[in-house]
Amino acid sequence: MAQEAIATVTDTRRSVPLAWRNLVANKRRLVRSSAGIGFAVLLMLVQLGFERGFFNASLGVIRQLNGDLFIMRASKYRFGAEDPFARRDLDAASGAAGIAGIVPLYAAWQDLFWQEPGGDKSYLIQAFAFDPDQSPFLLSEVNEQRDRLKQQDAVLVDRRARPFLGMAGDARETTINGRTVHIAGSFALGPDFMSNGTVMMSDRTFAGLLTGNHDNPAAMSVEFGVVKLQPGADIATVQQALTAALPKELRVLSKPQLIAFETDFQADLSSAGPIFWMGTFVGFVVGMLISYQVIYTDLADQLPQYATLKGMGYGTGYLVRIVFEQAALSAIIAFVPAWLLCLLVYYAIGALALLPLHMTLSLTLLSLALTLGMCLLAAALAIRRVITADPAEVF
Repeated sequence: MAQEAIATVTDTRRSVPLAWRNLVANKRRLVRSSAGIGFAVLLMLVQLGFERGFFNASLGVIRQLNGDLFIMRASKYRFGAEDPFARRDLDAASGAAGIAGIVPLYAAWQDLFWQEPGGDKSYLIQAFAFDPDQSPFLLSEVNEQRDRLKQQDAVLVDRRARPFLGMAGDARETTINGRTVHIAGSFALGPDFMSNGTVMMSDRTFAGLLTGNHDNPAAMSVEFGVVKLQPGADIATVQQALTAALPKELRVLSKPQLIAFETDFQADLSSAGPIFWMGTFVGFVVGMLISYQVIYTDLADQLPQYATLKGMGYGTGYLVRIVFEQAALSAIIAFVPAWLLCLLVYYAIGALALLPLHMTLSLTLLSLALTLGMCLLAAALAIRRVITADPAEVF
């Protein structure tokens, strides 16, 4: 008889999806709890999406640079910080073995003010300048229109810039720093959290806007030397040779190193990274508290059933596993609609704020892990109700 009883209990354990039945026993409560947990999931997804969108936007220009190595000041702490060096310093690097060419790249983040076409308001913009015969960018639209930049005071504008700049309109001229410039074309790049829009121009136009002298761009300081290597040249070897040839005030980075350089600044030194992670942490805590309340209430309502199961011979370990399974199912049920809703949120925010918000596999897996973690942690805090369940409470 004892063996038959044990066999019956074992068969019941295998055949009765107890965690699922507990979860769907009260469908209204399931909807309410899923909505609460889903809100926390959505909050975490939005924060994580903003964090990744922030990094992607800040790296947008770097990824469009057409170079293998980049020369810049060693004191520069981020890509968008003005810290130029003398153009003549690039002459010492031009003779290094393995180099196909070096393009001086001029930039300004704090010096040029764009006036809204047809308006009277001026806004700070980021600007990049180069010799039109040697484009340092991968942007096909910029390269196709670079001959237009040979015209005096001609510029290319970013049509994905913030709308209030008016770069996406049909205007053909405006002023930068009070000087009339001609809008010769446009390209698609997009803003980031630091700049509202981007303008491309020739080095001569850049010199005219900053110094008033079109004819002597070589006298200006440059922000970067964009180095292209000959086919088959070893990047590490050329990098070492350039570092030895250049003044100690300069350093040479490969493109992956430049991306890592900017990423490290945004993650460790700027306030953006901690802010978004704090928002994610708040979402995690909110979701855990909601999950705890839901699970605790369910266990309180079902405590007589758990005590009965104990009296039938089910061990504490089995009942604990049921609670954790129920918590995991709650997490998945809440995660799926929150994930789908987040796709719409990303699309809407991306369209309005012009930020690269995209759902990725890594983001999905990270948010799912956080969702499971907060629900399982809540179950661990509430599990004492089952552990202490006494069959005498129902007999």
